[in-house]
Amino acid sequence: MTTQELASVRYIVDDVGTAVDFYTAHLGFTLHTNPAPAFADVIRGPLRLLLSGPASSGARATPDHSAVPGRNRIHLIVDDLDAEIDRLRGAGIAFDSELTAGPGGRQILLSDPAGNLIELFEPATH
Repeated sequence: MTTQELASVRYIVDDVGTAVDFYTAHLGFTLHTNPAPAFADVIRGPLRLLLSGPASSGARATPDHSAVPGRNRIHLIVDDLDAEIDRLRGAGIAFDSELTAGPGGRQILLSDPAGNLIELFEPATH
């Protein structure tokens, strides 16, 4: 799969190395390129996550008010949400929400070291 075939999302991060470590160590991403300290990108399945540090052109092009993390987030599907929660808690990762269940499945939110939201989602079995 080439980078043109991937869906890319840009996250503004405080420290590129810390972000790369978080996504690769805890969420199953692999490092694609890393011209740190300004930028790196990591890949998980068809998702390419662009990690832009303060010195990157992507971060400089972002108005100050829009760089504040909001309710938008990447959505990562997992097979066993309970096991993922236990594994991440064991690694010292805190969660931003309680486990929530609905008709489509169960989810929980956490943040990366820069405060960008991540949703872990286990689809309901029908």
